[in-house]
Amino acid sequence: EVRLVESGGGSAQAGDSLRLSCVASGYLHENVCVRWFRQAPGKEREAVGDSVKGRFTISEDKAKNILYLQMDNVKPEDTAMYYCAAYYGNYCERDYCVVTPRRCYWGQGTQVTVSS
Repeated sequence: EVRLVESGGGSAQAGDSLRLSCVASGYLHENVCVRWFRQAPGKEREAVGDSVKGRFTISEDKAKNILYLQMDNVKPEDTAMYYCAAYYGNYCERDYCVVTPRRCYWGQGTQVTVSS
């Protein structure tokens, strides 16, 4: 299994920057895909991807098994619970864990709340 721990969330003002971290541990000795997701109140989970309109950036520290989500110029609509999720596979499909969430390992999430 893969264990995932998210951190870095909190309250922010519109326009602020945040950097979220996802630390992976466990069995990482085969192809593993780790992605960022978020779920806002009343909405479905969605993949964050590499960026959101140029404001969000994904990066990683492979040596430390950390996946980062750099959030710049945050907006109130970014308010959500942010999760990372992982699965074993030959490919890393963006929406795999949205389509089949029970086949993925999920972290507990970190809350991001943005006020105007």
